Amino acid sequence: MKSVRANSNVSRLRVGAFQMRFGKTMNENLEKILEAISKARRRKLDVVLFPEAATTGYATDFRMVSSDAIRMALKRVGESAKKHRLNVLIGSPVFRGKKLFNCLVHFDRSGKVAHCYAKCQLTPADRLVFTPGNAISLFHIDGVCATSIICHERRYPELVRLACMAGAQILFHPNAGLDSLSVSKRKRNGNDGIAIRAFENAIYYVFANSVGPQGGGKWSAGDSKIVAPDMQVLTQADNESESLIVGDIDMDKATRKFASESMEYPEFLAPTWKQLVERVKRVASKSMDGFDLP
Repeated sequence: MKSVRANSNVSRLRVGAFQMRFGKTMNENLEKILEAISKARRRKLDVVLFPEAATTGYATDFRMVSSDAIRMALKRVGESAKKHRLNVLIGSPVFRGKKLFNCLVHFDRSGKVAHCYAKCQLTPADRLVFTPGNAISLFHIDGVCATSIICHERRYPELVRLACMAGAQILFHPNAGLDSLSVSKRKRNGNDGIAIRAFENAIYYVFANSVGPQGGGKWSAGDSKIVAPDMQVLTQADNESESLIVGDIDMDKATRKFASESMEYPEFLAPTWKQLVERVKRVASKSMDGFDLP
């Protein structure tokens, strides 16, 4: 991974989030993903984010998913990223040896895997099949430092704060709601805390969720959105439809002001924060090692 830096020569990015209705099979999901990448290119996006477990769907028996099937699906995604010269961030289970991880995979414009983040804070259901990751996400989109969390991890602000201290100006958050209908309804219309996380770190927040019925009486609230550092929602999807939302973001506004200031005061903590951030960078630089990726 390139060395993490807070600034780049890129002043603007056109970002997108694909709000997805999961199909019944991996092939159905792959068709949706490839079409969305093509659409993203037509809309001149620099990067498009897909939901958690977009390749397989989230309400699936992950014990029945093979490493070959996942690798082949991701290979097709990488080929499409290369064809359309587009950064693609996609949620997918990924194997490392015999262990399965819940990951976000970044394909750069050349179609190469540039980053793979494994969800480290797992739900009880996740723990039945997934192994927790052991790194904080740091990577670059066209030279801009970014980070990611996956679904349930929005409840752990330190994952974002430490990444922003290390230079991240954008947070990419793939999600796959799997709630009762009553809980799903309570999460709609911005009742998810996302705007607060953007504000407290002075960064952009890109959120891609699944939407609608997930099977087994479970639902996903949709509400995919792109939020500015001042909490302004630049664009937001609804609670019913599959859609690609797009936002043009000004990187000069992603100052990381509050995260940066936290590293200086109170003074007694400053040396500890700086040591911790350096460790975060070192671990992130090796976090992709060993994953079964194309």
